[in-house]
Amino acid sequence: MSQLRTIQDEGLTIWFPRLAARGGPRFLQIADALQAAVEDGSLKPGDRLPTQRQLAAQLGIDLTTVTRAYDDARRRNLLEGRGARGTYVAAPKAELTSVLDLSMNTPPPPDGVDFDDLLRQGLSQVLMRADNELLMTYHLGGGSDADRMAGARWLAPMFGRLDAGQVIVCPGAQAAIAALVLALTAPGDTILAEPMTYPGLRAAGTQFGRRIVAVEGDRHGMLPERLEQACREHKAALAYLNPTLQNPTATTMPERRRKELAGVAKRCKLRIVEDDPYWLLADAPPPPIATFAPEQVVYVSTLSKCLTPGLRIAFVLLRDPHERERFLAALRSFALMATPLTAALATQWILDGSAARLMEGVCKEARLRHRMARDVLAGRYGGAGDGLHVWLALPAYWNSSQLALAADSEGIAVTPAEAFATGGEAVNAIRISLGSIKDRGRLQAGLQRLSGLLARRPESFGTAVV
Repeated sequence: MSQLRTIQDEGLTIWFPRLAARGGPRFLQIADALQAAVEDGSLKPGDRLPTQRQLAAQLGIDLTTVTRAYDDARRRNLLEGRGARGTYVAAPKAELTSVLDLSMNTPPPPDGVDFDDLLRQGLSQVLMRADNELLMTYHLGGGSDADRMAGARWLAPMFGRLDAGQVIVCPGAQAAIAALVLALTAPGDTILAEPMTYPGLRAAGTQFGRRIVAVEGDRHGMLPERLEQACREHKAALAYLNPTLQNPTATTMPERRRKELAGVAKRCKLRIVEDDPYWLLADAPPPPIATFAPEQVVYVSTLSKCLTPGLRIAFVLLRDPHERERFLAALRSFALMATPLTAALATQWILDGSAARLMEGVCKEARLRHRMARDVLAGRYGGAGDGLHVWLALPAYWNSSQLALAADSEGIAVTPAEAFATGGEAVNAIRISLGSIKDRGRLQAGLQRLSGLLARRPESFGTAVV
């Protein structure tokens, strides 16, 4: 093993290995020496290392060799980059669970984006420019003027220029949906939805004493004639739609269908909640339904699916001023406000372009993962090529609940169709989420394990499947 020397000098660890003439590729010698130094305690988590140029000059070798060595050390989780601050010894990563989680729809970590640095820089700008007292007190108006302006800019790709006064800042899409249910319906009312839909709608409706009724659809989404029939039959005042990369089926409703549903909403005086978390992740999606019936449709867009769930920020476009007041009153009854600090961070990222860069990285990573899923799952793949999830139809010898249990026994978490069913019999499918496993290699391993499971029949599991 090569020897090395470390000296602490004003926060910088002056570290270099002694390379052997016949010790193999030099970049591997450097990476191996780094690993040995971490293991024996010569280098500790948080130590800042020389720059690649400094180390190359010290060792008298080519810069490319050191770059390869640092890249290899990062792959071993030995190093972490902190942007302009330099390269540091990484803290050891403890695996808290062996479960490969394919059940949570979260954005995948974008390759090449230093999220830690993005977070530090964003918070630094917020604390430098904002009144810290305002960040730590109550806000009752659905977001500051700056937050609403940021929301209007976030929604500009869907709607063009917007009046920021029509945008409300909420603590996540689930809170927004729950407040809309309270504001736009009464106890005992019927809410219309697709047969397979977001479970959060059912949770809010049940909690508030509303009835969720499924409206038949086809491969393009909810059928307009069935929606109109259900409106008259149930005297419904509200419908819920997720038209772009629908959760869970991953289908995108075409523009013509959106226009037809908007026409039904106008004729029946029906309000539609258009929950559209994936529009910005989709490749050339049609205009939102809200563009065809702006007075009938309330539009919800969350940052949780495009950037990170930790922000807990969603924007609601609600044009009627009286309904905005009713909505805010409903929201305050259980979630007084979006946290000012995270709202300010979201605003900072949107206005300085960080959100766009992060989302671009998420989109690129998501498409890479869809290609991986298509290759591994072959003919079973049921995705759109973008977004966060795949809808996987199961062979007849499996049912979705049984498959979910069998997958769990093999350390894989998936979501069965029953979790999304609003009425009647659920289709025989599972949803696979591609973003929650950080490492691409572990994701591929999980997909391969799942593909192998699908190829076997339940009988081969004996009592392991319960």
